[in-house]
Amino acid sequence: MKAEFCDLERSYGEVRLFPESIDDLWHIEHLVQPGDLVFATTLRSMEQVQDRIRPEKPEKRPVRLGIRVERVEFDQAGSRLRILGEIEHGVDTGAHHTLNVEPGYEISVIRTWSKQDMERIERAVKAALFEMVHILTIEEGEAVLFRMRQYGPEEVVCLRTGSGKGGEGNERMLFYEDVSHHLSHITGPLIIAGPGFIKDDFVKFLKGKPDVSPDSIVVAETRRIGAGAVQEVIGLGLLEKIAGDLQLQREVCLLDELLAGISKSGPVAYGSGEVVRAVEYGAVSRVLVTDTMIRDQVIKGLIERAESQNAQVVVFSTRFDPGKQLEALGGIAAILRFPIGQKNNP
Repeated sequence: MKAEFCDLERSYGEVRLFPESIDDLWHIEHLVQPGDLVFATTLRSMEQVQDRIRPEKPEKRPVRLGIRVERVEFDQAGSRLRILGEIEHGVDTGAHHTLNVEPGYEISVIRTWSKQDMERIERAVKAALFEMVHILTIEEGEAVLFRMRQYGPEEVVCLRTGSGKGGEGNERMLFYEDVSHHLSHITGPLIIAGPGFIKDDFVKFLKGKPDVSPDSIVVAETRRIGAGAVQEVIGLGLLEKIAGDLQLQREVCLLDELLAGISKSGPVAYGSGEVVRAVEYGAVSRVLVTDTMIRDQVIKGLIERAESQNAQVVVFSTRFDPGKQLEALGGIAAILRFPIGQKNNP
């Protein structure tokens, strides 16, 4: 994503956003909130004098509108973001309109920007500098290819053979051929992960395929394949080494730290009530919060109090497993500087 910052006074003002991918649309979904003012050039039906013989459909023309946001909807399947609201600036003031935001579509957002908002924009801009990373998890007779989005792994294809483990060599080669066909479009980094020797054998097979040429191949040993293997790969820090985007790895590591603290009655808190208590004690080192919970006004106030005590805030994506686990724990938790003797209840 590209971003331009206009004059901001006390964190209030205009930021122009230029989404370049579906990941950027996901970020914008969490940046634009009800009550914000969003400007964009959009198509609007314009009333015309109808032909006396044959009525015509109103012509749609590009117009610049300012929409007071009422609702934001992310359509992952359709690769677009819908911003719905009432027109405040431009033609048909007072009418309702929907902005269909797609990659390559510029919008200007006027609102009060928080520190977390600025960090999200910075991360989205930084991520645009790196090529897409793919992870192939493979074992005997089964392979799953994932594309790494900023909101988590997206499954591209799952391939299986009927032979199962111990299949004949030629059947394995046919399976490898099928898998390599789905890798032919990849130009960015590719991580090949899985248990045992199959992944190494498949890498040797790929070296003889001139039509498969990812920029780099990294091999990782994991206990399993599928989404679980992807999480293991992230925990190993391979995405950090390849793409430089630490967010997914941070979520995995911090969630592990939180769960370990819960199991050992360590210095952690989870659930809004216990986090409030920890903030009152000034004990919070890091606040872990889901991207859905952070919109709550009470939670926003709590986070601001924690930040005033130099606590770090990490926003988890609920489209990724650590975010879902945090959501099950109440949507908010904290890593503490020291124990405060609380009993955790979500």
